[in-house]
Amino acid sequence: MFRVLSLRRCVPRVYTWSRAFSTAPQVNDGSTHFGFQTVPTSQKEEMVKDVFRKVAGKYDKMNDAMSLGVHRLWKDAFVQTLKPTPGCSLLDVAGGTGDIAFRCIEEIKSSPVFFPRPPSHTTTTDTSIATPSSSSPVFSPPSSVTICDINPNMLEVGKERADKLGYSSMVDPKLSWVVGNAEQLPFPDSSMDAYTIAFGIRNVTNIPAALREAHRVLKRGGRFLCLEFSEVNNSVLRSVYDQYSFNVIPVIGQLVANDMESYQYLVESIRKFPKQLDFARMMEEAGFNMVEYKDLTFGVCAIHSGWKI
Repeated sequence: MFRVLSLRRCVPRVYTWSRAFSTAPQVNDGSTHFGFQTVPTSQKEEMVKDVFRKVAGKYDKMNDAMSLGVHRLWKDAFVQTLKPTPGCSLLDVAGGTGDIAFRCIEEIKSSPVFFPRPPSHTTTTDTSIATPSSSSPVFSPPSSVTICDINPNMLEVGKERADKLGYSSMVDPKLSWVVGNAEQLPFPDSSMDAYTIAFGIRNVTNIPAALREAHRVLKRGGRFLCLEFSEVNNSVLRSVYDQYSFNVIPVIGQLVANDMESYQYLVESIRKFPKQLDFARMMEEAGFNMVEYKDLTFGVCAIHSGWKI
């Protein structure tokens, strides 16, 4: 169940929680965090790129190993929350391997009002994939899914998967790929119906800037949806989770991907990400309305939602 937030009501509650405020330093003095390290702001982007260059080839396998496959259920719940429909234009940021985008495509295709247009290499006289009973073909509005990622290596992994699954820019829903920075998106104002980002925003150098960009590219009535690791609510479970994260996940990274250091960073980056209420406040400061969140698996991660009104 989502928790609907009005920050005018929630801010007083924040002061009563000892762990409510994020430990992440603000980007205002030329430095920021890279895991538990403090680094020059100008260097973090390349450092994060380097991490994902190293892990791109084993990214999906590592996700399964680290979460025992539960990440698939989180992503299913995330897309079911959005429920994209035919005719939408969806932007998935930091989505290089396609996990969210491909689920969104399948969700659109499962709609009872999805009547796909012919592939762009055929003519509209080919009515075999339209389903109206009349002689004139009827198609649902064209849908598009754009994957934007700052790391070309991650996009290459996603493109290989898309080819195997038959997703492309030639069929409806149209799939496209863009190398881009979440803090400076290469898209026009008010051009997208939905913006998704899953397990990516914590790696952004300037999270408030990324949220403002998300708000800018959304149409009025568009929805922002973020899936990200968060704070486990129960102190006992939190302790167990911390022990697993710091003592097991880097070892799995070494065994599966021969890269302990990158996975040590990923674990540390989770602890530097703002807590649920802090991130909700950041979303409202970026201009989003009807901000809410839903904890998954006791708060190991959370779905954050907001609307551009």
